[in-house]
Amino acid sequence: MKTAMAALLILFSLLTVSTHSMDDQSFDIRQHLSTVTRYGAGKDIADNSFVPSDIPDRCTPIHLNLVARHGTRSPTKKRIRELDNLATRLEVLIRDAEERKLSLQKVPTWLQRWKSPWKGKLKGGELISKGEEELYDLGIRTRERFPELFNEEYHPDVYAIRATQVPRASASAVAFGMGLLSERGTLGEKRHRAFAVTSESRASDIMLRFFDCCENYKVYRKRHEPAVDRLKEPVLDEITTALVRRYELNFTRQDTSSLWFLCKQEASLLDITDQACGLFSPSEIALLEWTDDLEFFILKGYGNSLNYRMGVPLLRDVVQSMEQAIMANEENHAPGSYEKARLRFAHAETVVPFTCLLGLFLEGSEFQQIQREEPLQLPPRPPQNRKWRGSIVAPFAGNNMLVLYSCPNNTSSKHFVQVLHNEHPIPMPGCGDADFCPFEVFKERIVAPHLEHDYNTVCSVKVEQPQQKSLTSKLILPFRRLFFSLGNDDTLSQNVEL
Repeated sequence: MKTAMAALLILFSLLTVSTHSMDDQSFDIRQHLSTVTRYGAGKDIADNSFVPSDIPDRCTPIHLNLVARHGTRSPTKKRIRELDNLATRLEVLIRDAEERKLSLQKVPTWLQRWKSPWKGKLKGGELISKGEEELYDLGIRTRERFPELFNEEYHPDVYAIRATQVPRASASAVAFGMGLLSERGTLGEKRHRAFAVTSESRASDIMLRFFDCCENYKVYRKRHEPAVDRLKEPVLDEITTALVRRYELNFTRQDTSSLWFLCKQEASLLDITDQACGLFSPSEIALLEWTDDLEFFILKGYGNSLNYRMGVPLLRDVVQSMEQAIMANEENHAPGSYEKARLRFAHAETVVPFTCLLGLFLEGSEFQQIQREEPLQLPPRPPQNRKWRGSIVAPFAGNNMLVLYSCPNNTSSKHFVQVLHNEHPIPMPGCGDADFCPFEVFKERIVAPHLEHDYNTVCSVKVEQPQQKSLTSKLILPFRRLFFSLGNDDTLSQNVEL
């Protein structure tokens, strides 16, 4: 009997380990890196509950707007210094453990001798080869998906390509253009051709770098960044306690933050998932991802209407290009005499506000709330599901395509707009959750309420009104209560909603 019981216990134990391993294997860390997620890992994380529309017969695309983030880039100079400091800090932790005659058996071997792969680099933030490939391949797929739009001889007035003056954005535009126009020229074996990429000065680019030009936003961000950092501290403390217990090294909150940053860089840029990322459990990674997502929700997304209202010049430019395309279509302008695509390459700080202006990734009555400028509830804590995830909303090379269709046989509307987010049709709450929306409805319900706001008025520095403070308090206070109610064990709360 005892032998049989022992055998059963061993079998149960093996099954438990096996199940745990399968769970870990099914958790792909590369899809949980918030806005550091590579495009290939994030673009196909699908909402299986949404069924895209079938484009009606005889509806043809006549114009395409693209707003894209630059591709995968290297860490910035500031972050390279942080990783150099982490290497020094890890040496101190190992030396301290040795002096206290502690066993290092629980400490991964790589951590005991780790040096930053970016050590000695004097520059940072540039587009890397993986980022070039992301945009080059996107250009090829865009041409293949919409052959009716890209069947003409290249001219900068027909295919306008714009980028910010930041090198990784302009390099992304070049990579996309090389893919889009490959085999359309006479240069080299791949028959490339030259094309124009235009940029506005950083100091005045209110179309693609409105966040840099908007004084009111800079004041808001400077004021709230320290508070957001403090709001993340309880989660970092919780995970730091777990790491200290797990590896018997005296990690600090800053160590945990730097190791999480290293994990994101290793997994996204180097495809290394078993070093820094291996220090954390999947549930801890989900929490760390969540804190990153909350930060960019509050500082770049729906957390404050200023975050996206300042993007109104970009939205206006998109709609005006559609109206011009409709006029050219209705007046039967000659091919080559009018624009067929307007292609823009910028940053997460551009793509995220533009995504909010379109009302994407909202649930229930939230679209009506943002129209009334009411604060939204914060994205819920894991393991609850949420739509607002940086790995989906704005991964490297993340993009929104707005495709304008002409439907001459349709009796209700002759022109429709389809929004593709990361190349997938996405529901628009402002159009009854349809992904194929009559242009008049798109313009009236989604665009018009935003165009009531003037960029200069939105961005003029002014003293924060008491009502705005009240809205910020409503946003932050439940957030603080949630964090300070966290326990110190490894279990995730399953009943807290923000």
